Amino acid sequence: MFWLLNSDTLVDYLAFSGVNLFNGRVWTLVTSLFLHADILHLAGNMLFLYVFGNTLEEEMGAAKTLGVFFVGGIVTFPLSLLFYDWTTPLIGASAAIFTLSAVVMLIKPLKLSILVLPQGLIAILYFGYNALAIYSGAEGNVAYIAHIIGFAIGIPFGLAWSKNWLKNLLISITLLIVYIIVVSVLIPLILNAIT
Repeated sequence: MFWLLNSDTLVDYLAFSGVNLFNGRVWTLVTSLFLHADILHLAGNMLFLYVFGNTLEEEMGAAKTLGVFFVGGIVTFPLSLLFYDWTTPLIGASAAIFTLSAVVMLIKPLKLSILVLPQGLIAILYFGYNALAIYSGAEGNVAYIAHIIGFAIGIPFGLAWSKNWLKNLLISITLLIVYIIVVSVLIPLILNAIT
């Protein structure tokens, strides 16, 4: 029974990959959401799950929040096979959390979180960072494309559940512009003050 505790065995039986799906391990569509690379991966996902999941649950209820989370995660994994090698294991809840972030961006962009920033801004920064990583050719263990797919899956939910989605999207974009301007001005001022 101890062979189950081996990390390679966990990845073989619980992580999503094209190979696992082809071999009939359909449960990996769900189990991979709960498998993380390390404690930092898990902690980061739990933080953002709390931020976006809490807001969506307050607005739409637990059932819809859970539904969006699982749809985002489960649909993202097979779509990711269009971009990743079929043998590459995909793990973690990041794509599902990106789905939640897109919905929150369109429903409640000005809601502040424990991160002290409006959630629409956090969502769009989160998206922008991943888009920039893809554009710059960043490689490594992060499935940036899967994150973007997860975000895209959230958009229809946000459109369906928000009467003010366009206004909320414009608010999020405006927040991003203001953030960029403030950071662009403050960083040089701080650096000049230090030197």
